[in-house]
Amino acid sequence: MDVLSLLSGNTPLYLTAVALLGLSVGSFLNVVIYRLPEMMQREWRAHCAELVAGEGGADDTPAAEQERFNLSTPRSRCPHCGHRIGALENIPIVSYLWLRGRCAGCGAAISMRYPIIEAATALLSVVVAWHFGFGWQALAALVLTWALVALTMIDFDHQLLPDSITQPLLWLGLLFSLWGLGVDITSAVIGAVAGYLSLWSVYWAFKLITGKEGMGYGDFKLLAVLGAWMGWQMLPVIILLSSLVGAVVGIGLILLRGRDRSIPIPFGPYLAAAGWIALLWGQDITQAYLRYSAVG
Repeated sequence: MDVLSLLSGNTPLYLTAVALLGLSVGSFLNVVIYRLPEMMQREWRAHCAELVAGEGGADDTPAAEQERFNLSTPRSRCPHCGHRIGALENIPIVSYLWLRGRCAGCGAAISMRYPIIEAATALLSVVVAWHFGFGWQALAALVLTWALVALTMIDFDHQLLPDSITQPLLWLGLLFSLWGLGVDITSAVIGAVAGYLSLWSVYWAFKLITGKEGMGYGDFKLLAVLGAWMGWQMLPVIILLSSLVGAVVGIGLILLRGRDRSIPIPFGPYLAAAGWIALLWGQDITQAYLRYSAVG
C-alpha cells in the first residue's frame, strides 16, 4: 500500500499529516510575512537609487541593502544579537517551547506571534482537509488558505497586499477552474472581473465624494482572486461577510484600545477571512439565506 492510499483510507492519519504539514508551512509563512515586504522596499529603494544615479547623483543605497536578501538568504537570525537560528531551534512550536520563548544566544524574548501563526496555519489546514476530504480539491484549498494567511498578516503590518502573491493566486484560480477543481471557467472569469471592478468602483466613488482614498488597489486584486476561485455567485457573500467582520473588529479596536479613528484599518484581512469562510461554508450560508427569505 502506497502513502497516498494509506492517507486516503485513514482519516486520523490524513489529518495528522496535514497538521504537521501546516506547522511547517506556518514556519515558512513567518519568513514570507517578515521578508517579502522588506524585499519589496529594498527593490523600490534600489530603483530610486538607479534613477538618481542615472541623473548624475550618487548611489546612496546602504551597503546592507545591496547584499543578497530573499526568502532563503541570509539565514534566519536573532534581530537582537545576530545569532543564527539552527535547525533544532527552528522546529515549529516545539523549539519555541524548548527555548522557553528566548533566544539561545542572548536570551532576548521571541515574539509569541511566530508560534501563533504556525499553530493557526496548522489548525486552518486541518479544518480545510476535514471539510474537503482527501483529494486535489483539498490541496487547492490548502494553497489558497496558506496564501490568505500570509496576505492577512502582511496587510495588517504594512497595509500592503503584494502582487507577487495575489497575481499567481488569480491565475491559479482560473487554471483550477479549467481542471474542474472549483467553479466552471465562465463563473471564474466573471468572478475575477466583477470582484476587481466592484471594489474599484467603490474606491473611485469614495474618492470623488471625499477626496480621500478609502482602500488600496491590492484589495481589488484580492477580491478578484476570490472571485476567480469561487465564482461571481459567491462575491455578495464575501463582501457582506468582510464588511461585517471589518465593522465588528474596527469598532472593537476603537473601543477597547482607543485606536485613533484617523489611522487606516486594512481591509485585506477581512476580505481574506470572509473568503476563507465562503470557501468552506459559502454555499451553506447562501442556501440558509434563501430558505429564510422564502419563509419570510
